[in-house]
Amino acid sequence: MKKAIGFRKSFHKGKLGFRKNRRTRFRFRNKGRRLENKGVIHILASLNNTIITITDVEGRTIFWACAGTSGFKGPKKATPYAAEAATVEAIDTVFDLGMRRAEVIIKGCGPGRDAALRAIRKSRIRLNFLRDVTPMPHNGCRPPKKRRL
Repeated sequence: MKKAIGFRKSFHKGKLGFRKNRRTRFRFRNKGRRLENKGVIHILASLNNTIITITDVEGRTIFWACAGTSGFKGPKKATPYAAEAATVEAIDTVFDLGMRRAEVIIKGCGPGRDAALRAIRKSRIRLNFLRDVTPMPHNGCRPPKKRRL
């Protein structure tokens, strides 16, 4: 008779959902590789939060941070200060790994948009270019009909 196959132990080691232990998650994602000196910083600035994702040139995520993981909760996540704190946290981590130059791609119209960009400009990372990819409607959806009284 065949032996029953149980769970592999390595299956549970790669959990990425633990936010309190950021170093373990980051070490697992990076797998001990040293970064090239160039990367891409993606900023998603919504009305409720600001998410910063740092990738290499090929698009693989190296590190991400948002206002929520930086310790802000509720309406405080939507502030420019929270966006700046999240950006500084992400940039300090990748700077220690060797990133020196970056391209910035900004999407959204939230309040943390300018603050995140200001934090990148203050950091030691040099910017190659800045691109705004906020989606703009070409006349958009049809508006509701006029109200008749």
